[in-house]
Amino acid sequence: MAGNKDPYEVLGVSRDASAAEIKKAYRRLSKKYHPDLNKEPGAEQKFKEINEAYEILSDPQKKAQFDQFGSTGTNAGQGFGGFQGGDFGDFSGGFEDIFSSFFGGGNTGRSRNQPRQGHDLQYNMTLTFEEAIFGKKTDIQYTREALCKTCKGTGAKPGTHPETCQKCHGSGMVREAQNTPLGRIIREAECNVCGGTGKVIREKCQDCQGTGHVKERHEVEVSIPAGIEDGNQMRLQNQGEAGFNGGPYGDLYIVFRVKPSKIFKRDGTKIFFTQPISFVQAALGDEVLVKTVHGDVKLKIPAGTQTGATFRLRGKGAPHLRTQEMGDEEVTVKVMTPKKLNSRQKEALKAFAEASGEKVAGEGSLFDRFKKHGF
Repeated sequence: MAGNKDPYEVLGVSRDASAAEIKKAYRRLSKKYHPDLNKEPGAEQKFKEINEAYEILSDPQKKAQFDQFGSTGTNAGQGFGGFQGGDFGDFSGGFEDIFSSFFGGGNTGRSRNQPRQGHDLQYNMTLTFEEAIFGKKTDIQYTREALCKTCKGTGAKPGTHPETCQKCHGSGMVREAQNTPLGRIIREAECNVCGGTGKVIREKCQDCQGTGHVKERHEVEVSIPAGIEDGNQMRLQNQGEAGFNGGPYGDLYIVFRVKPSKIFKRDGTKIFFTQPISFVQAALGDEVLVKTVHGDVKLKIPAGTQTGATFRLRGKGAPHLRTQEMGDEEVTVKVMTPKKLNSRQKEALKAFAEASGEKVAGEGSLFDRFKKHGF
């Protein structure tokens, strides 16, 4: 890893964490620091470190090598420089055992011929403000690696079968011995005949060229629950890419983007709306129609309402994603001041000012008073 960072520390897991715990930590952090979701400085670099850490800890061979030598590179053996005064601890077997362990003789890795799950995929979906609130069903299409239907994933021409590799006898790994002045070195490596699969295909399938996988345009129906928010993601099991050696398909992760509304704002289950009213309605009171995502509803404006006053419409917000309990809409009143007045309106306002005991020096002064009081 870059900077020799400890992959356990990067993912925030203990050294005895299970594979499931490591995968859970990776998914949580990769979502948090994904460059499409996190625009903070350093998020992209953090995302790369998270992926590098998971690449090590999700691979049993790389994980075992890091646990033993503190590195997965070719210079892992430099760790032996820490021995002082010829004290080799528990290596009672001598140099032969030391080099056998160092070069892979312990067979801690996992052969490529074992079943492995396919790769996960990500799909970005854009929703309107209303679609996110009410949910919907839709079909999506994307390209993925699928099992070849012609050979059923074997990679062999129909009517034939892969054969067990004669060099590694199906294990996918071979052991090579070499005599050195320090002793005999045993090295385990991937079989160069079968490429570590343990199988040899004499006649390859024409459709997949022996890989067992083909590119396909895959379609799946997605049921989007009501209450989705921007940045939420959904996992569809076995909708990713095909597995290897009989392993299951990977998963598909749908990341949601929600378009903003022109008139509503949203915070979780609460929706915010600004309702304009005239200063006459504010002074005398009225009943107005207020827009909600559920349709227009009547709202009673009490006499003497000031601009900025808020009212709650219960159950007119967005549903909670898990409980589906409906939130509220918060309506903020904004009293509008007319920009132009006709002669009758001016006379009425002057009469109002006189009845209120106000001395009006001019039209500007009266309007200034209205604006000062929020009108």
